[in-house]
Amino acid sequence: MESGVDGQRFAIGGRVVDADDPQLQDLLAQAYEAPGRPRCLCVAGGVEMYVAFHRHFQIKRMPETGDRHHPACPSYEPGPAMSGLGELVGEAVVQLDPARVELHVDFPWARVPGRPGVSREPAEPSEVGRTRRRMSLRALMHFLFERAGFNRWSPAMAGKRNQAVLHKYLMQAAEAIQVKSEPLSQRLYVPEAFSETAKAEQAERRRARLSVLQPHDGRQPLAVVLGEFKGCESAPAGARIWIRHMPDAPLLADARTWARVQRGFAPLFEALDSDGGRGLRLMLAALIRARREHTYEIDLASLMLTSEEWIPLEGVHEAPLVRALVTQGRRFVKPLRYDARTVAGFANAILLDVGAEPVDLHVVSGFMGEAEQGAKRRAFENARPRSWLWSPGEAMPVLPDPSTRLTAGAAACRPRAGPTTVLPNPAGRDPD
Repeated sequence: MESGVDGQRFAIGGRVVDADDPQLQDLLAQAYEAPGRPRCLCVAGGVEMYVAFHRHFQIKRMPETGDRHHPACPSYEPGPAMSGLGELVGEAVVQLDPARVELHVDFPWARVPGRPGVSREPAEPSEVGRTRRRMSLRALMHFLFERAGFNRWSPAMAGKRNQAVLHKYLMQAAEAIQVKSEPLSQRLYVPEAFSETAKAEQAERRRARLSVLQPHDGRQPLAVVLGEFKGCESAPAGARIWIRHMPDAPLLADARTWARVQRGFAPLFEALDSDGGRGLRLMLAALIRARREHTYEIDLASLMLTSEEWIPLEGVHEAPLVRALVTQGRRFVKPLRYDARTVAGFANAILLDVGAEPVDLHVVSGFMGEAEQGAKRRAFENARPRSWLWSPGEAMPVLPDPSTRLTAGAAACRPRAGPTTVLPNPAGRDPD
């Protein structure tokens, strides 16, 4: 979370300061070198934070402490078990230090022409061990969106999310993530907001970013392009895939690869054409290689549905709930699937503006299988003391009333009502 969050207070070096205190940068500079840690005072006794430097000093949440903060605090985050992230922490997601995390992924950073992508097991292995869980391309996309804060919403974010914000905070999140011992930011391209007057400069920056794809030593390096799917058209031997804000650089895919993508993600493509598809976006994460100079071919792809505000959605059945939450000016977080086999056990959204205890919101679609519907209802019955359930096709129940009352110890974290509220960034928060 970026320093300067309105309504948040910290204890730093024996002093209590507001997040918008003009002396905060000086205090953080001193704390950066000091042995003690600042504390967020959103709850009684406070919660430890740490100081990082990224262009300026920032006070950030310590790993695995998000659920210790008050739900009204910008540093609050549900525990990993509340989403598919819980299955990956400790194996596919390894915390290197408070500021950096390493991801173990199930795809390579290079291809060797003529060799299979996965080597065969030796006939008589010299040792046998438990297989480490690894993260898919979809899970990587979810992790980036969560670290950049796009699965969170507050009324202060209304009208402030756009392609420039998406580019900035996804790339910033990638700087603190390592994949195969190098920063993910070196292998990630998120399109800038396209400008007709600056298109030549933008194209040059894109080519420089993707110069990592230049073949060497008999290997074809790979990189990830993450952007909004715009459309596709037939091309010789395959398809030409268009990404918004990349009008001069389509991605190519051979016929078999793109046919598999269309089959595998058919429900998401159909969602854009559905009766409730207005305002939905389809994000594409593509693992690409260079077919030749400045010509990029998709090697692997994953897609993710989002709301108009780039809030990730598991399916079109969640769209009305997210739209209602945004329209009513609510504060909430959206748990993400990652690589979980089912999302039935997770809330579809978690309300954060209802006092000291969040409220889980559950959606049971009639198009779920009977087993999944049953698991969803059990999750609702076993959830927090206050939970909410809705079946699309029926009238949406009234959402729990927002509350500005905090616990006595949380009085130092006091969000202000109305348009003057300022959150860490338009995405939701800086990656912690």
